[in-house]
Amino acid sequence: MLLNVSDLNTQVTVPELLAELVPPLEFSKVTFSTYLPDPNFPSQSVAARLASDFAKGTSKKVGKNLGIYLDGGFGVGKTHLLAATFHASKGKKIFGSFIAYTSIIGYLGFAEAVKEFGNFDLLCIDEFELDDPGDTMIMSRFLKELANKGVRFAATSNTPPTALGAGRFAADSFQREIQSVANRFEMVRIDGEDYRHRNATYNFEPISAKDLALFESHSASSTILKISFDDLLRFLASIHQSRYAKVAEQFAVLVLEDVRLIEDQFEGIRLVSFIDRCYEAGISLRYSGQDLAHVFREDHLAGAYRKKYLRCLSRLFAMTQRELA
Repeated sequence: MLLNVSDLNTQVTVPELLAELVPPLEFSKVTFSTYLPDPNFPSQSVAARLASDFAKGTSKKVGKNLGIYLDGGFGVGKTHLLAATFHASKGKKIFGSFIAYTSIIGYLGFAEAVKEFGNFDLLCIDEFELDDPGDTMIMSRFLKELANKGVRFAATSNTPPTALGAGRFAADSFQREIQSVANRFEMVRIDGEDYRHRNATYNFEPISAKDLALFESHSASSTILKISFDDLLRFLASIHQSRYAKVAEQFAVLVLEDVRLIEDQFEGIRLVSFIDRCYEAGISLRYSGQDLAHVFREDHLAGAYRKKYLRCLSRLFAMTQRELA
């Protein structure tokens, strides 16, 4: 079935928003036993044991109102361990990316977000990163308020807690807030190589008009959102980012036509957030137009949101490699 953007339901309730916060499909059934640590990097086995102890509540180092923070490079299994922590933990729990939490806080308002998230025993936060002073202060206050309610935290990031914000803004002015965030976690370092052996460059291949027509004619069982790149960017600007996950639930394949360079930073960040939700939902991607490897400006790739853009490129490529239903 072929969808237009006008067919999409963008209305979402607070219970629906919270229900969306679960591990992505590829991590929906992982456990500590399915994590395969690299014997060349002992810290991976140590991290798995500490995360397991934390999930069971038997950790000697992590107090009741603190959390565990899994720090390491790409592809060392941090999200696997975070999802395993989620699955193994008792009580009310929730799992989401850092950007998903900040989006919901922005949508609900700070006080209402604290009220809603304060009902959980554990918050799992994937890809914890502070890109700007506003996020720094909001997340610092958010974690402090929830910790005072007895909420525990488990998080991953490629950046140590005390270095959050380093090199991305005037961190000295916000050192107190950054440190208060860091003090909420027991840091666990995970060394290792990227098991996916991802490259910094990707060989994207646009789909031909002939192949797209053939696919559409033989895909009655697939739900396809076919949209021009410009229309997608306009659509994303018209709704709150907290609704992107609701949108991504409604199709299995995304077909982007006439991809072009994104000149506006706000458009770029909105696309990053949307692709995060699509990637987590297991959506396949096909596109026409400019090479997706160059969808972001070079100066933006080298700027404050470099990590987000690089993650987006990696996920865009992974989505293009998924089979079409």
